[in-house]
Amino acid sequence: MSSPKLSLASRLFQRIFPKTADFYLLLHQQCQQVCVTVDNLVRFMASESVEAGKMLKEDEHEADRIRMHNLHELNSSFATPIDREDIYRAIASMDSIVTYCKSTYNEMEALELNPDSHSQAMVIELQVGIKALERGFAVLGKHPAEAEQHAFAARHSERRVEKIYRKAIADLFQGEDYLNMFKQRELYRHLSNAADKVHATANVLEDIIVKLG
Repeated sequence: MSSPKLSLASRLFQRIFPKTADFYLLLHQQCQQVCVTVDNLVRFMASESVEAGKMLKEDEHEADRIRMHNLHELNSSFATPIDREDIYRAIASMDSIVTYCKSTYNEMEALELNPDSHSQAMVIELQVGIKALERGFAVLGKHPAEAEQHAFAARHSERRVEKIYRKAIADLFQGEDYLNMFKQRELYRHLSNAADKVHATANVLEDIIVKLG
């Protein structure tokens, strides 16, 4: 049985030098949750599944919980193994991907839009990018050099999304149904913005890799 003095000393030590959170793990867990959201958006785009739509809405609550937990850990940590600003940028960028996925679904529901070949192709590339980021954050703590190839793959997926986006806009404005044009353009823009945040997260990941190197 430990003595009261030892217990008190231990508590004082923990207060002065609190245990540092495993931010490598926390960022990886957040990225895994983003993967869940993107996967559900892919499912919805492929089949217009009502279940996938409901799960997409529920995903945002879990994503918010993880984001708030990670921010709390960041704000309360005495020291971090990664630059604080980089941790915050990663948390914020990944959360924005979830926000744009949810916005995409909400716009489709509100404007009564159906998935088309362009939006389906864009969200599949978005899925490729976020899964590359997930693999990068998975190895960041122990093998940071290996994470670089995944950051590159994520950035490359964003470029493919932008290429599809430009083709989608060019095809869209060939007709005369202007109301549908503006509705559909909003959908494309949300997906393009989500891809931009994948690119931003990849940049943060690479910044961390360089600083750890």
